[in-house]
Amino acid sequence: MTRIPVFALRYPTVTTTIVVALLGLALWAFGAPHAVQWLFSGYGLVIALLEFIGMVRQLFRGSFGVDLLAVIAIVATILVGEYVATVLIVLMLSGGAALEDFAAGRAARELDALLKRAPQIAHRLDPASGAATDVPATEVLVGDLLLVRPSEIVPVDGQLQSENAAFDESSLTGESLPVERKAGDPVLSGSINGQIAATLMATATAANSQYQQIIALVEEASTSKAPVVRLADRYAVPFTVGALALAGLAWALSGDPVRFAEVLVVATPCPLLLAAPVAFMGGMSRAARNGIIVKGAGVLEALSRAKTVVFDKTGTLTYGTPAISEVRPEPGFTADELLTLAASAEQYSSHVLAASVLGAAHERGLALHTADSASEAATFGVEARFGPGTVRVGKLSFINDGAADATATHLAGGELAMYIAVDGRFAGSIVASDRVRDNARQSVADLARLGVRENLMLTGDARATAQHVAGQVGIVHVRADCLPSDKVEAVRALTRRPVIMVGDGVNDAPVLAVADVGIAMGAKGSTAASESADVVILLDDISRTVRAVRIGRDTVRVALQSIWLGIILSVVLMIVAAFGLIPATAGAISQEVVDLITILNALRAIGGRRDGVRAKRVVLGTLAALPKVLEKADRPVLPGVDRPV
Repeated sequence: MTRIPVFALRYPTVTTTIVVALLGLALWAFGAPHAVQWLFSGYGLVIALLEFIGMVRQLFRGSFGVDLLAVIAIVATILVGEYVATVLIVLMLSGGAALEDFAAGRAARELDALLKRAPQIAHRLDPASGAATDVPATEVLVGDLLLVRPSEIVPVDGQLQSENAAFDESSLTGESLPVERKAGDPVLSGSINGQIAATLMATATAANSQYQQIIALVEEASTSKAPVVRLADRYAVPFTVGALALAGLAWALSGDPVRFAEVLVVATPCPLLLAAPVAFMGGMSRAARNGIIVKGAGVLEALSRAKTVVFDKTGTLTYGTPAISEVRPEPGFTADELLTLAASAEQYSSHVLAASVLGAAHERGLALHTADSASEAATFGVEARFGPGTVRVGKLSFINDGAADATATHLAGGELAMYIAVDGRFAGSIVASDRVRDNARQSVADLARLGVRENLMLTGDARATAQHVAGQVGIVHVRADCLPSDKVEAVRALTRRPVIMVGDGVNDAPVLAVADVGIAMGAKGSTAASESADVVILLDDISRTVRAVRIGRDTVRVALQSIWLGIILSVVLMIVAAFGLIPATAGAISQEVVDLITILNALRAIGGRRDGVRAKRVVLGTLAALPKVLEKADRPVLPGVDRPV
C-alpha cells in the first residue's frame, strides 16, 4: 500500500514525467493537441535546464558528462515539433537513473545485509544468580558471560561455554551449512545461533569483534570507484563529438533538421554511465558472498590485471601450527608407548609443541599418565615424575643431561624434533613440521592459469625450510631470513605489476600495504594485517585468493562488455536514424531498451547463488588458535598407568 508513495518520493522526476504524460494524453483525448505540445515542450525545457545546470556543476568537479547529448536532443525535438519524443527522452533520462539505483541496490544486497545485521543487544548473565540482563552490545566487556538465544545473532566474539551448539556462519564465511562448535571453541560475532540456547564468554568487545571489523571493511568498500569506471567517463568526450558529427552530417545531407533530432535521441548514452558502476558493485557483492571482503572497486580492477603473486610462508602456505609427522622410538619402546610418555609429560608444558603432542596422543586414543610432580625448563623441555620413574621431553641438549646416549635424528627441511628420555635412557624422538596446506600447490597453479605467472615466497624462516616448502607448492623464487622491512623492499623492487601479496600476521602488515593488492587471511590473521590489506579472506583457505582474482577478472570483463554493448547498440541506432528509418519517438523507446539490456548485462557480475553453495567447510583460523584436543594442565587428565615407568 505504501509502495507507490515511496517510489514517488524516491524517483520524483520519473513520477512527474509519468503524470505529465498522462495529463497530455487526457488533453489529446479532449481535442487539445496544441495544449499537449505546449505542456510537453515546456516540461522538456525545464528538465533540460536542470540537467544543464547539473552538467555545469559536474564540469567544475572535473568530470564531463555525456548527458549533454540528452539536453541537445530535448531542445532539438522541441524545435522540430517532435514533442512526444521530448517526453520520452525525459522519461529515458530519469528512468535510467532509477534503473541504476535499483541495479546498484540489487548488486549490493549482500553488503547491505552485513550492515543491517549488526548485533545491537546482548544478554549478560549474572554468574551468581544466572539471570540474564539485556545490555547494548557495545557495553559487553571481555570475560562477561552471555546468553545467546535460538536464532539470535552472536553479539561479540566469544568462547562457547555450553557443551555444544550449531551456528550459521554463512554471512561471514560463505559456508552454507551450520557449523558445529563444542565447549571451549571460539565463536564469531555475526554468526547465528541454532535452535538451542547457548552460553559463551566474551573474548573481545564489540568494537574489536570479527563482525564489526567486517562492517568497517564493507563500509569502506561500498564508497569506492574503480579506475575502469573513470575510463567509462572518459568515453564521454569522443562519444559526444561523434554523435554530434553524425547528427550534423545527417542534417546536412538530407536538408531535414528532424534528422539531427532523430540521431541525438538514440545517441543518449545512459548505458555508458550505468554499466560499469553496476558491474563493480555486483563484483564486490559476489566477493562478499564468497567470504572475501574487497575494500574498493578499484581493487577488483587491479586483481584482474595482476601479473605477480607474493606469499608469506607460515600461516599462509602452511597451516601455521606444528603437527606430529613421525614418532621414532628406540629399541625397547613402541611408537604408542613413546607418544604416551611424551604426551603425559607435555601436558604440564606451556611450549607450543606440547599441544601438537597432546593432539597426536588423543587422536590415537592413548591414555595419559598423571604425574606426581613436574617441572619445566623454559624453552628447553619438561621433566615429569610418574611413581618411581622420570620422563624428560625437550631439546637434545636438555635430554643429554640425563641420557648421554641420546643422538640427533635426521630431519628434512621444515622439520624439528623433540627427544624423550626415560629414567636416564634415550627412548626416541618425535618429529613435527608445519604442514603445507592441502590446496596450496593447486592454488599457485590456478593463479598461473589466470595470468598471475610470476610467484615469490618471502619468509623470515631459514632458507632450507623455505626452499622445502616452496618446492612442495611449486614456487620458484624464494627469499628467506626476511625482516618485515626486507619484505617491503622486495615487493617494491618487483617489475611485473600489479603485484598481489598474500599474508596473515602482524609482520605482514607493512608489505600488504605497499603491494598493489594486499590479501590478508583475515580469519586467522591479525587486525593489523586485515586493516592494511585491500582484500580480506574470511576463511582460512588460500584457494580463496584464486577466487578473488577470478571474480576481479569476471567483473572487469562484464563491465567492459556492458560498456561496449551500450556503445555499439547506440552507434547502430544512430546510423539507422541518420537515414531517417527511426522516427524520434520510436528512437527514444529503442534507447530505453538499450539501457535496460546494458544494465541487465552488467548485473551478470553478481554471479549465481552457486558461488555461496560451493563454499567448502573450512575451519576458521580464529576458531583454532590451539588444537581442539588441547587439555590444559589445570584440567583433569586421563587416569591409569598401563606400563611401569
